[in-house]
Amino acid sequence: MSGTIFITGIVIHARHGVMDHETEVGQRFVIDLELSADLSESSRTDRLADTVSYSNVVATATAAFKNANYKLLERAAGAVADAILAAFSKISAVKVTVHKPHAPIAAIFHDVGVVLTRVRQSPQHG
Repeated sequence: MSGTIFITGIVIHARHGVMDHETEVGQRFVIDLELSADLSESSRTDRLADTVSYSNVVATATAAFKNANYKLLERAAGAVADAILAAFSKISAVKVTVHKPHAPIAAIFHDVGVVLTRVRQSPQHG
């Protein structure tokens, strides 16, 4: 049974961006995650060992997002997706949304960001 685990509204202060003040002072980012996984076992057993720990996912995502200063949100989102897929074998795909509500844009806007989806690649045979 395929299912989705979602975690929304993870607030992280980081120093991503192209402009000098973004990398010096940093700003608030908000991350949403959607994780695709087979939830059939955990839906029957009620055991944490049969699913993915939400807490560990958040810790992994946060570390990957803050690990380096990226110019582009696309790269920061990719780092989060790659780290989650590397750390959690039960996750078959991850969708990462990174919101940058205080982006230096000369306009009044509510939000800006990127959505990136990565699917686990099957091992190559041969």
